[in-house]
Amino acid sequence: MEGTEQLQPESQGAHEIPDEEVPVTLTPKAVEMVKITREQEGIDPSHGLRVAVRGGGCSGFEYALDYESEARPDDVIYEQHGLTVYVDGISARYLDGTNIDYVFGMAGAGFKFNNPKATGSCGCGSSFSV
Repeated sequence: MEGTEQLQPESQGAHEIPDEEVPVTLTPKAVEMVKITREQEGIDPSHGLRVAVRGGGCSGFEYALDYESEARPDDVIYEQHGLTVYVDGISARYLDGTNIDYVFGMAGAGFKFNNPKATGSCGCGSSFSV
């Protein structure tokens, strides 16, 4: 995948994966917005992005984005467009093939998740079902 580099595991159990198995891709615009937000919030530039799935939301699952500085056991760790991405093993199964973009629209701006595994979603796009 263009813009994807493998990183060495930072923690026992964390592992690198071949490019074709990267669970989540981010567009260059999404990465740019993550970096801008990280800077605006005063978070150290060494922090990467954790992408996860949590139970909840009106459709059963919800997406979660947060800043991360250390790998956890069973994390998949890789780099996209100069940003380290962390995805835990369970979330990776629900997110496999997901693309995250940053979009501007009539309802405002925000991250848009294009998840091929989602069979339904809520109106706001922040929760989904499989």
